[in-house]
Amino acid sequence: MASPLKKLISTFLFLLSSTVIMVASSEPLCHPYKSIISFGDSIADTGNYLRLSDVNHLPQAAFLPYGETFFQPPSGRYSDGRLIIDFIAEFLGLPYVPPYFGSQNVSFEQGINFAVYGATALDRAFLMEKGIESDFTNVSLNVQLNTFKQILPNLCASTSRDCREMLGDSLILMGEIGGNDYNYPFFEGKSINGIKELVPLIIKTISSAIVDLVDLGSKTFLVPGNFPIGCSASYLTLFQNAKEEEHDPFTGCIPWLNEFGEYHNDQLKNELKRLQKLYPHVNIIYADYYNSIHTFFQEPAKYGFKNRPLAACCGVGGKYNFTVNEECGYRGVNYCQNPSEYVNWDGYHLTEAAYRKIAHGLLNGPYATPAFDWSCPGSASVDKKYSFSS
Repeated sequence: MASPLKKLISTFLFLLSSTVIMVASSEPLCHPYKSIISFGDSIADTGNYLRLSDVNHLPQAAFLPYGETFFQPPSGRYSDGRLIIDFIAEFLGLPYVPPYFGSQNVSFEQGINFAVYGATALDRAFLMEKGIESDFTNVSLNVQLNTFKQILPNLCASTSRDCREMLGDSLILMGEIGGNDYNYPFFEGKSINGIKELVPLIIKTISSAIVDLVDLGSKTFLVPGNFPIGCSASYLTLFQNAKEEEHDPFTGCIPWLNEFGEYHNDQLKNELKRLQKLYPHVNIIYADYYNSIHTFFQEPAKYGFKNRPLAACCGVGGKYNFTVNEECGYRGVNYCQNPSEYVNWDGYHLTEAAYRKIAHGLLNGPYATPAFDWSCPGSASVDKKYSFSS
C-alpha cells in the first residue's frame, strides 16, 4: 500500500500536469504562416487599383464612404472597411498586406498583394477576341503572377533566408479570381451558354498559376470559389424584369444565376482535388465563399443582418438601392446608417461585417476544405476559437 506521502506527491503531480494542460490549451493558436501573398481582384485588393489610377481620375474607392467603418481616409478597398484578407492577416498576427503596385519597399515580412479591382483570370486580349470588353484593367492573373516572378529574385536577395523556404512559409491567397470574367459578359448581355464556355479556361488558368507557384516552393494555397451572384444587388437589378416565380421565395435571390456560380465552383473543386493528388506535399484549401455568403441570405437575423438583406447599403434607386453609373462613391449617392446590418455594400462588393463572418467561417470552419489545422507541431490539437476584433 502506498504511503500517505506518496499519495500526496502523486496528487500534486496530477494537479500540476492538469494545470499545465489547461494553460497550454488557453495559449494563442499556433500560426505557421509568416507571410501572405495575394492574387486576385477587388475582393482582395488593398489599394492596387487606386495606385494604378490616374491621379486626376481616381476610382470610387478613393472617396468616402469607402473605408468609413475602419480605414479613414479610404485605402482603396472596395468596402466600408476590412476585407477577408485583412481578417486573415489579423488572425495570423501579421500586418495588413500592402498593395504591391506603387510600393517603394516590398518584403516577405509585410506580405505582398497583387490583387487589382476589375482583374480577370483570362488575359484581356483573349477576352477582347471573344467580344468581351474588359476595360477596367489589364492586370490579369497571368500579369500578376509574372510580376511576382520578376521581383522574386530581388525579394529573396534582400534576406538571408532561402527563397523556397520563404515561399513555403507563406499563405498564398489565390483569388477570388474569375468573377469578373463572368461579370463583364453578363452585363454586356452575352448568353449564358457562351459564358459557360469560359469556365474550363478560367479553371485551367487558376490551376496553372498554382502549379507555377508550387514549382517555386509554395506549400499552402487558399483558393476561393465564386459568389452566389444571384443574390448580388447589381445582378438582381440587371435582371429586375425576371418574373416573381424566377426568384427564390425564401431568399429573393435568382436561382439560375446562383447555379452558374455553383457550376464554376464544382469545376474548381474537381481541379483542386486533381492537383492535391499530384502534389501530396502541398496543402490546397478550397474556400467556400458561396455557401458562407448564401447562409446570410437564408438566415440573416442569425448573423446580425436585416431581414431580406439584398439591397446595397451604399447606392441609390430601385428595389435594391442600386443604379448603374449612379453608384457608391459618386456625388449625391447616400449610404446606410449601420453598414454592419447589411451584406451588400455597393451592389458588387460586401460590407466589412459580411467579410468578417466569411473569414471566421474559413479560419474556424466549416467553410474551408480541408479545414485549417491550427495545432502546433508535435502538440495536441487546439480547439480554441479565434475572436475577431471589431
